[in-house]
This record gives sequence, structure tokens and C-alpha cells, in this order.
Amino acid sequence: MATLPVSESFVPVEEYLQTSYDPDCDYVDGQVEERAVGEYEHGRLQLLLGFLFMQHEALWGVRTATEIRTQISRTRFRIPDLSVLRGNAPRERIITHPPLIAIEILSPEDRPSRTQEKIDDYLAFGVENIWIFDPECRTAWTADLPGTLIRVVLSELFAELER
Repeated sequence: MATLPVSESFVPVEEYLQTSYDPDCDYVDGQVEERAVGEYEHGRLQLLLGFLFMQHEALWGVRTATEIRTQISRTRFRIPDLSVLRGNAPRERIITHPPLIAIEILSPEDRPSRTQEKIDDYLAFGVENIWIFDPECRTAWTADLPGTLIRVVLSELFAELER
């Protein structure tokens, strides 16, 4: 795969899928959109959450992956910071079935309107659980899943982020 800069012009879906971006980018209706990544607290929190879910995959009946292209529709691909898949979900190169949980970790540059667009895309795709973490404010929107054993104790998670 070729590595190319993000383009302001229309990019066909096939070109997006055959191109490697560093870091990987969302694709929304022909436009390649950069994602805010690369800061310590964002990366550390992503790692902590991924580790927590991986430690409990068998108990919780899930599989966890970071930064995997997720095809929301024919012309929209999002890349959640963390995707929590049901244990019996198909193994796909690109996720085409709604994950159990899509997790987004905010960066200081993230705008509320852009975050809301992602949430709307996930909901339209059928993702029932969307968790948003703000490492700067040490807050999260939803961190448990009623009817399951899945629990993230925010005080412990953010304490580990402080360490």
C-alpha cells in the first residue's frame, strides 16, 4: 500500500481502501479526514482500555481491536480508537458488522460537532454502545454495559493514567 498525504479533493472509495495513511484516516463521502491522535494521554488511555478488555475477553465474551477501519456505509469508514466485538463476530479485515462497543478517546483538538458526526455514524450503523472518554477532564460517557459483566471502573482507570 502506498502512503499518501490527506487530500482535500474527492477520493474514490477503492483508492482509500488501497492507501495507507499514517496515522490512518476516516473516509466520509469521498473525503479523507484526519483523526486527532498522537498525544501521550490519548495513547496511554487507549492502551489501558485495550489491555483491560483483552484481560477479560474470555470472561466478557468479547474480542478487542484498536484503530480498525469500520465500514459504516458504502461511502463512510470510521476508525474507532477501540472496537469491542462480540466473541462470535466474524473476523474481518475491515469491520462490516456493528461492534458491541465503539470507543472514542477525545484529543484537545476534537470538536464537539465532529465527535457528534462520529456518534451519529455509529448509531446509523447499528452500534448500540458508544463510549466517549476525555482524558484531559478525566470523564467518560458510559463505562458499563447493563446485562453483561463488562465494567470499567473509571477511578481505577484514571488513577492508572496518572501513574
